[in-house]
Amino acid sequence: MPKISEKKREGRRQQILDAALACFSEDGFHQTGMADIVKRSGLSHGAVYLYFQSKDDLIEALADDRHRREAVLNSVAQGSGDPLEALHALVRVYAQWLTDPAGEARRRVGIHGWAEALRNRRVRTSVVEGIDMPRALIVALIERAQFDGLIKRDISAETTSRVLIAIFQGIVLQKCWGEEIDVEACMAAVAGVIEGFRTTKPDVRRRTRT
Repeated sequence: MPKISEKKREGRRQQILDAALACFSEDGFHQTGMADIVKRSGLSHGAVYLYFQSKDDLIEALADDRHRREAVLNSVAQGSGDPLEALHALVRVYAQWLTDPAGEARRRVGIHGWAEALRNRRVRTSVVEGIDMPRALIVALIERAQFDGLIKRDISAETTSRVLIAIFQGIVLQKCWGEEIDVEACMAAVAGVIEGFRTTKPDVRRRTRT
């Protein structure tokens, strides 16, 4: 078998992942077989299995790809030196992702992944890792804001991060159901929730005296 360049190898791998993404988005994990993905990719069975041995391998690879994309979004949000503004920036970048038509298939596959995580430990591990990334970022930003006196100290950064992520997950789910959702209005509501954590001037004085 003749050797192929690294660029061509990566191109084929992405071709297979794109085919898997399309199939999983349309029919879910259980209704999609490897034969469906092979057919969609336009490659031979041997070529596909050279890169991925099973559907689980493909599911995990798609999750890893999504995590890399989200890491880029998270890094954009961290550009501000103000932790509160960084939280608002994070809301804005995820709002853009939610309204991007090109991301529809990835959002649908992400939801299929949540369901699959209930029965597949390997998928669950990947899903939890994906949630841990933004959760850790939100926790760090809240703790920074608390240290700077911008957010009330009696708020749990860990709990708050999970609530904010749960709100976003719920919007993703409703959007993929085809609900008529004003994403901009929803994100404005989330921004209002974040502003509700802001420290008031009396709170600052109390902390200064203690």
